[in-house]
Amino acid sequence: MTSLAPTVVTTNKSGLRSALAWVGSAAILFVLIALPFVLKSYHLGIATQILIFAILAMSVDVLAGFAGRTPLCHGAIFGTATYFVIYGVNTWGLPLPVAMMIGVAAATAVAAVFALLAVRVSGVYFLLLTLALGLVIWGICLRWSQVTGGENGLRGDLRTGALADPATFYALVLVISLCAFFAMRRFVNSPFGLTLRGIRDSESRMASMGYNVTLHVFLAFTISGFFAGVAGAIYAVFNNFVSPSAVALAQSVQGLLMAIVGGIGTLVGSFVGAAVIIILEQFVSAYTERWQMVLGIVFILIMLFAPEGIVGKSRTLWHRRK
Repeated sequence: MTSLAPTVVTTNKSGLRSALAWVGSAAILFVLIALPFVLKSYHLGIATQILIFAILAMSVDVLAGFAGRTPLCHGAIFGTATYFVIYGVNTWGLPLPVAMMIGVAAATAVAAVFALLAVRVSGVYFLLLTLALGLVIWGICLRWSQVTGGENGLRGDLRTGALADPATFYALVLVISLCAFFAMRRFVNSPFGLTLRGIRDSESRMASMGYNVTLHVFLAFTISGFFAGVAGAIYAVFNNFVSPSAVALAQSVQGLLMAIVGGIGTLVGSFVGAAVIIILEQFVSAYTERWQMVLGIVFILIMLFAPEGIVGKSRTLWHRRK
């Protein structure tokens, strides 16, 4: 007679893990909603910035974690949307929502062009090609001073009316970031997303099975660029200023580091990585001018002891404990 005990125990453990995951998610959501009631305006601004850059990091993770393509151009895509939003409001006199939609559309178009040029390569060649494409955008923003303002950048006054209230703006960004998270989560867990994981694991095998690898990577690149554009459009409203630093290589590297620190291939790790990097940057820079060196040491330690990222390491320890 076959015993059902192992099956029952496994089912109970699975149910317990699922219940704990739901409880943890609800607790985190409760904390995020409660932040405007407990934080001052300055700290609430930092929380808002974390949410914005978490969207950027998630857009990077879609490519790096699920398609096996590590990009170094998403900062340029992000900054493109920021430039278009501020320029659209200041120069064209567009309403803010219209300017934001145009900014996201422009960022998506740039991502599509980048994708057309980069999808046929992989590995270090993909990394270097996307780096070069991002530098092209940076050079345009730096030298086309009649439009972009050059090194002086563009300043706007976008946070007016209800958006001027830090709590209201934080609530809006929280809703958008959560919508972006669930949309990207649905995307990577869809049949299309599962195909991307197959391409990540073995591109040649997926091609031999009849999948159009080039088309899948192109669409993944373009969709990830769309979400990077969403982050850039929100950042324009948050910062009221844009300069070539918004499209510089450092911006792309920061987005990638946030995804890596949180955990590549997790999406939710992007929130953790963004929080760790931005909070450390704010805290350490208040005490020393060598804050970048301190951050570098922290990154090295994470790569040595938690190469799968904070969320990835936590999941590994949790499963070992169980």
